[in-house]
Formats: sequence, structure tokens, C-alpha cells
Amino acid sequence: MDFKSPIAGRYVRIVAIIALLLGLSDAARLLGVSSGVSDSPITVLGVTGFTYLAIFALARLFAAVGLWIRASWGAVLLVGATAIELGMYLFGSRDVQMSAIGFAVRLVLLVSIIVIFVLSLRFRARAHD
Repeated sequence: MDFKSPIAGRYVRIVAIIALLLGLSDAARLLGVSSGVSDSPITVLGVTGFTYLAIFALARLFAAVGLWIRASWGAVLLVGATAIELGMYLFGSRDVQMSAIGFAVRLVLLVSIIVIFVLSLRFRARAHD
């Protein structure tokens, strides 16, 4: 994804910041910072839920870095991790837990990254004409 225009570059960076904040929020949940419960995050989330959250948090953090440097793998990683996480949540997996606000942020993130894909396809089509 090679965006030459400053507006598209800013949009990608805003999406990267949102992905970074969401990844850091998930990392805080892994450490037990945001739960307010004195129990271990592994006992609260379960071993499988903890593992899923760790994988999605790391994928989101790496994707944020990839988006910030405008690498195409960042967008692919972000859309893959977010789509899988939302799919697991919607299909009723007990291992993936999120609040309504977390669901909305992930949905906005998924829609915005799809907009990035559509814009990149349009830019490529215009470049070939």
C-alpha cells in the first residue's frame, strides 16, 4: 500500500493509532490492570481465552506498526486478526470476551481498514489508466 497523498497517509496513521490503543488496552487486560479484580487474568479469562487475547493483542500491535510505516502486511494482519476475533465473538465463543464498546471499536477498525483496501485498489486502477 503506497499512499502518496498526505490525506490518505494521515488516514492510515489514524487507523494505526486506533489499532495501537486497542492493542495496548488488550495488553492491559492480559496484565490484569483494567479488570479491577484481584484474581489472575488467567483465572478470569481462562487459559484459552488468555491465549486468544494474547495472540490478538500482539497481532494488533504489530499491525499498528505496519500501518504506521505504511506496509501492506500491517493492513492484512489487522484485518485478519480483527475479522477472526469478531467472527469468534459473533459465533458465540466463550473464550473471546469483549464489551459493547470494544465490539464497536473493533467493528470501526475493520470497516476503516476495508476502506483502506478499497482506496488502494482505486489508486492502483487510476495509476494503470
